[in-house]
Amino acid sequence: MNSQQGSEHFQEMLPPEHGTMTLEEFLESDLEGYEYVKGELILMPAASAEHGLIGARVFLRLGMYVHENQLGEVVTPDTGFQVGERVLKPDVAFLSTARLPDDLSKAFPIPPDLAVEVISPTDAVWNVLEKAQAYLDAGTQMVWIIESVMKTVTVYRSECTSHLGEIRRKTDIKLLTRNDTLTGEDVVQGFSCPVSQLFT
Repeated sequence: MNSQQGSEHFQEMLPPEHGTMTLEEFLESDLEGYEYVKGELILMPAASAEHGLIGARVFLRLGMYVHENQLGEVVTPDTGFQVGERVLKPDVAFLSTARLPDDLSKAFPIPPDLAVEVISPTDAVWNVLEKAQAYLDAGTQMVWIIESVMKTVTVYRSECTSHLGEIRRKTDIKLLTRNDTLTGEDVVQGFSCPVSQLFT
């Protein structure tokens, strides 16, 4: 690659000046460090050391279990998922073998089965809750929100029921503390980990 080609490639990777692009453009791009929400590019700040360590512990434990049992793939926070009209990059995510797309050269065009988000003290709580709901609305089966100060995991599950021909969505929320055990329920069957191990 000559210097002109390198410069052109670099320009293609830069975000638009006003921070907007279409969902299709974002999915095609290799733009790192951003999520795509409602037509806007959202810069993802660098994570704290604690945030990174908690995410790594989840990734190692979940990833090893999924790999050993050939359940699918567990991916890191640089991986994008199309979540409705957004492209989000969870701290850790699981996608079952049956749902893995053939083309892995771009962001996943589907939401994960399980999304894990680690809350930093600087994160706005409403923003994290909105993100959890966006995952569930798009079809993610389970979301784990890990809070580093109180050392808790909040598990969000979404279930659809039919009543008199009307589809209703119910969200179950469960708060786990250091004394509890986090499980994969029916999403990552057989997986379990003491909550305390995510923080030590």
